[in-house]
Amino acid sequence: MRAAEERPPVEPATAAGAPTATTPPAGTPEIPRTWTARAFTSLIAFSIVLILLLVFILENTESVKVSYFGDGFHLPLGVALLLAAIGGALLTGTVGAARIVQLRRHVRRGRKIV
Repeated sequence: MRAAEERPPVEPATAAGAPTATTPPAGTPEIPRTWTARAFTSLIAFSIVLILLLVFILENTESVKVSYFGDGFHLPLGVALLLAAIGGALLTGTVGAARIVQLRRHVRRGRKIV
């Protein structure tokens, strides 16, 4: 019995007998997350969102009348909603960028941020 107590602990194994992905081998350095890895992950997420948008546009092809500054024209419903969402995102981004510029100015001048 004493020999069993002196053995090193057994690592969890998969069905094939190999160590699991959550337990790296001893002495293996951790691989740092790089900018490229983050960019690749973002690219995959962005591609999924684009595919979902494409499906949305293709399913909403009924034509609707859009009026803008008195001028009216017809667009597919999916395209009209996508253009509205893009306009909202641009407006939000513009206001956010203005606030960031304002905060950076205050920090450079050493003022108290309100």
